[in-house]
Amino acid sequence: MSTATTAAPIDLNADLGEGLGAWSMGDDQAMLQVVTTANVACGGHAGDPGTMRRCAAMAAAADVAITAHVSYPDLAGFGRRFLDISADDLRNLVLVQVGALQAIARAEGTRVRGVKPHGALYNALAHHEAQAGAVVAALADLGGQLALVAAPGSVAARRAQEEGIPVVLEAFADRGYRSDGTLVPRGEPGALLTDTSQVLERVLGIAREHGVRAVDGSWVRLGARSVCLHGDTPGAVELARAVRSGLEDAGIPLGPAIP
Repeated sequence: MSTATTAAPIDLNADLGEGLGAWSMGDDQAMLQVVTTANVACGGHAGDPGTMRRCAAMAAAADVAITAHVSYPDLAGFGRRFLDISADDLRNLVLVQVGALQAIARAEGTRVRGVKPHGALYNALAHHEAQAGAVVAALADLGGQLALVAAPGSVAARRAQEEGIPVVLEAFADRGYRSDGTLVPRGEPGALLTDTSQVLERVLGIAREHGVRAVDGSWVRLGARSVCLHGDTPGAVELARAVRSGLEDAGIPLGPAIP
């Protein structure tokens, strides 16, 4: 394990705008006072035009960066089911979702800086060559300037780097890791961290030592610049505030990972 103590700026991101019509999830307004980047749902797993615009407006007012939280077209399953769709269809879906959010962000005087896949798509891009290629192709179609937020060691991160697409590596504040750097599946022991002190220790390790302690005790180097804080679980806002306060107390600078 590294003993480095010099910390680069850390980006705190959260998945927001995940409502749909009269149904809402999480406290977007409160989370936007904590995070430095908002991953805004854009119609695949959640989010409709009104919800997207409200979230973009709040992010702009809070001076929070925006990424497009793209997903499989899976409203019923909240984007948590793998869909074996064609590369062409996935490429077009990413184009449509990002393009819609770009238009809304522009109307609110802000912009989309990157793309963060959601749920099952995010997990698939760790190993699925065809779907990773489709997402990277969509980013190239969009001009090649939007950054891809991805898991360290993922196929998508590698493919994007090969194509000259900016990549931001991400770690999770409250998820357990295996020794190979993958997340412990939900429902298995150690999948979720709920104790505030443990979560803060995890984030400080990511910021200072660039890695995490896996569930088997081994040290896993991640090299992540952005840390995801879940905003849709009980106590999420209080936990996020505690993490931000802990980083500030430790003298670790905060800011968006994507300029």
